[in-house]
Amino acid sequence: GRASGFDPRTVGSGNIGTTNVVRAGGKIPGAVTFIADVLKGFIPIELTRFILGSAPSALATVGIATFAGSIASIFLKFRGGRGVATSLGVWLALAPKPIGIIAGVFGVVLALTRIVSLASLMGALALPPTVAALDCPAPYILAAIIMTALVLLRHSENIARLIRGEEPSIGRATADRTGE
Repeated sequence: GRASGFDPRTVGSGNIGTTNVVRAGGKIPGAVTFIADVLKGFIPIELTRFILGSAPSALATVGIATFAGSIASIFLKFRGGRGVATSLGVWLALAPKPIGIIAGVFGVVLALTRIVSLASLMGALALPPTVAALDCPAPYILAAIIMTALVLLRHSENIARLIRGEEPSIGRATADRTGE
């Protein structure tokens, strides 16, 4: 992002997330963005666990708040990313068991379509039933539902492009390089 000499808000889709940073700045800035976003989700949960203990309602609330802050940051005039990498960090800290299944869904969809946004959406849609099937606490299931709804909302433009058959895939971008 900005450390690489560009502001991701001014290029490509204008999104500060990993996909736009990779498209606009390359793999290394994209990897740094991804890791930072994952940690942005992971660290607040672990700090809460350290300070307040492992109460599922407290951890789920912090997870939702952290996720919401990543997609609608007060520091960016309520703009942000799509929340996918931050969500990964939240779930790595909250309940890591679902991550394998969700990563599998993401990976299969990405391998078949080469469309990052579609893989992200399918992974998000798989989250609530996976969390429920793995007998996670009720607050975690509610957090999964809320986070999935917000991922879908943040991907509304991507969904419209998918329906029109215009969503960029890996190796094929649109003229204005909009996308994930």
